[in-house]
Amino acid sequence: MSLENIKFAYWVPNVSGGLVVSNIEQRTSWDIDYNRKLAQIAEASGFEYALSQIRFIAGYGAEYQHESVSFSHALLAATTKLKVIAAILPGPWDPVLVAKQIATIDILTAGRVAVNIVSGWFKGEFVSIGQPWLEHDERYRRSEEFIEVLKGIWTQDNFTYKGDFYRINNFSLKPKPQQLPHPEIFQGGSSRAARDMASRVSQWYFTNGNTVEGIKAQIDDIKIKAAANKHDIKIGVNAFIIARDTEAEAKAVLAEIIEKANPEAVNAFGHEVKQAGAASPEGEGNWAKSSFEDLVQYNDGFKTNLIGTPAQIAERIVALKAVGVDLILSGFLHFQEEVAYFGEKVLPLVRELEAQKTSIAA
Repeated sequence: MSLENIKFAYWVPNVSGGLVVSNIEQRTSWDIDYNRKLAQIAEASGFEYALSQIRFIAGYGAEYQHESVSFSHALLAATTKLKVIAAILPGPWDPVLVAKQIATIDILTAGRVAVNIVSGWFKGEFVSIGQPWLEHDERYRRSEEFIEVLKGIWTQDNFTYKGDFYRINNFSLKPKPQQLPHPEIFQGGSSRAARDMASRVSQWYFTNGNTVEGIKAQIDDIKIKAAANKHDIKIGVNAFIIARDTEAEAKAVLAEIIEKANPEAVNAFGHEVKQAGAASPEGEGNWAKSSFEDLVQYNDGFKTNLIGTPAQIAERIVALKAVGVDLILSGFLHFQEEVAYFGEKVLPLVRELEAQKTSIAA
């Protein structure tokens, strides 16, 4: 097990509708004032990262969306330690523009910005904004070129690149980012193409929620691939966290979320993402095996089972760390108050358990 403390990130609610597709009350807002305060609470509570979402349209309750890069910069300006990960969608975004934007933000915020390269799962979104919709593996091939171009521009002068999707000619970015060798690069996905890409070019790999056994199988596979490529990769796992003083209270909240799910929106989302997963050559990928109940939290966050008392959740987090998880990407029902509760009640128990494990190992 890693000697480093497991890290915590939260989903920035920069889209409307919260993190569950349910009519249950969610005391979470997508406006900037709420999000600035949330970022400050998260930073004080021990969270190291926040991930801003990228959406142009959505048909599952997320009607309004703030753009990811500019929103991330606003959160960075309101904090001093938190690193904000801006989600980027190759296709609408050009890697030269992203390299320049992120380099500038990195300098303005003393090296606290990162990127999450999203290959895309929502065909309707691409059609609506006039972008070509590539086949599954082609989307990942484009993303890999996108990352190679970012790295080249951020680290080299007179950078030249001749790919199938991007061509750069003797370009020198000045100034370059403050972080060395460059801002951190995250990506998501569970398909073979996603794991192959991560094992070659990304520093972090996000996967949807799953059981400990399911996550271990994914991590084992990607670590073997990365070792063959002489590449290091860290793992982040999505989880929807419901921490309450008693297990019964936590389970009751989950039951109410499911009971009040918006079936039309959940099924519309499920239709889109299952098409995306089934389109991979192996018919796998994120959401390929998700049930209706899983899809109510749209990144399978309930499957990770961080639902219960602070002690139960802390033990499950350390079990995830034991199979190779480096970061928990978390969602909450009522973000500000639950992030604060997590920082006060759960995170100290996680650190205690980690210290015990380290002591035993020594």
